[in-house]
Amino acid sequence: MILLSNIQILLVATTHPGNIGGAARAMKNMGLTDLGLVTPKIFPSEEADARAAGAEDILRNAQVFDSLDEALADRQQIIGASARLRTITWPQLTPRQCADKISTGENLKTAILFGRERNGLTNEELERCHHLLHIPCNPEFSSLNIAAAVQVVAYELFQSAHATNVAVPPSVTEEEMANGEEMESFHGHLIQTLYDIGFLHERKSSPTLIRRLRRIFNRSGLEKTDIHILRGILAAVQKRPRHTLTAPTTPPAGKS
Repeated sequence: MILLSNIQILLVATTHPGNIGGAARAMKNMGLTDLGLVTPKIFPSEEADARAAGAEDILRNAQVFDSLDEALADRQQIIGASARLRTITWPQLTPRQCADKISTGENLKTAILFGRERNGLTNEELERCHHLLHIPCNPEFSSLNIAAAVQVVAYELFQSAHATNVAVPPSVTEEEMANGEEMESFHGHLIQTLYDIGFLHERKSSPTLIRRLRRIFNRSGLEKTDIHILRGILAAVQKRPRHTLTAPTTPPAGKS
C-alpha cells in the first residue's frame, strides 16, 4: 500500500493562483498533504485561498522552491505528468499504473510533477523523471485543467493507499534509492566523461542522444551504491589517457 505522506504534488511554474488552490483542495479530498511549488507566478494569493475552500492548511504548509533542482534534491522517484506524448518515449503510466508503481516502492520519497497551464513540462524537465504520467482523455479535447489532473491522480493514490491487500514489506537488504540530486550529479558526470573520451562532440552531439542516455539510467531504478560504482568507473576512465581507452585486439603475452 502507498504511504501518502511520502508523496509530494509538485506544481511547476504555475501561472494562475486559482489552480494552486484547486490543486490543494483536490489533494485534501484524497488525503494528500505535501504540496510543492516551483517558481509560481503569484503566491500566496487570496484567489488561491478562495479556491482551496477548506484546504488552506495545505497552502500554508506548501514549500516554495526557486528551482526544480532544489525541489527534487531529496526525491528518489520522480514522475512527470504530460498531456502530450513526446518524440522520445519515457516509460509511460496511466494514473492507476502510477499508483501501482508507487505502491511497490512505498518507502521512496516521490514527486509527481504537473507543468505549466499552457505548455506543461518541458523536455528538459521530463529528463529528470523516471516515468511519464499520461491521463487518457477525449483526443479532441485532451488537455485537463491542472486541478482536475491532480484530482484524477490523487484519487488513484487514495484508492491504493486504502486497499485491503496487505503490502509485502521490503527486504531487509534493500538499499536506499538514489535521490534527484544524486541522479542529476551522475548525469552531469556521465555526459562530461563522454565529452572527455570523444564519444560526444560539442558541435555534433545530439540533444536527443543525451536525452536517451538519461532515460536509460532514469528507468533503471538506481540505488545509492549503484551511483557510487558508476561514478567510480567514470572517474577511472577520465584519468586514463585517450590512447589507452581502446581495448587491445590481441591478448597480452602469456595469455591464451
